Amino acid sequence: MVFAIKVEVSDPAAETLAFDAQKTMYGGKHIAEGDTIFVFASENQGGQGLSLSGVVTAANAIAKKRGIVRQTPRVSITIRRTARAKRPLGRSELKPFSDWHDRRPETELNFKFYRQATNKIVGISDEAAAFLRGFF
Repeated sequence: MVFAIKVEVSDPAAETLAFDAQKTMYGGKHIAEGDTIFVFASENQGGQGLSLSGVVTAANAIAKKRGIVRQTPRVSITIRRTARAKRPLGRSELKPFSDWHDRRPETELNFKFYRQATNKIVGISDEAAAFLRGFF
């Protein structure tokens, strides 16, 4: 599977990045070592959108807290950077793609990342992954 994460990226030039206890949605809880991941630097924390691609080198599920009925699964991951984005792709580029049923990769990414402003790990389709590879 291929995944994407929207998160605060403190050093996009780093070879290895670690993100602790990240919220997961849309299949993101299935992320595992060896998976491909695209990293979006969250605009809410000063980022510019699509930043880099990488390979997951570690993925550890966070245990749910006792006594809380409804919890979003969380995962801590470590990524080895494989490439840096060569052109921009963020909220402003994806905003026009809001017909949630048009099956476009741009719309999928807009829906999964920007319909809710929270940072998260998401599973993405093969079409969305192929679209994102064009930015590297």
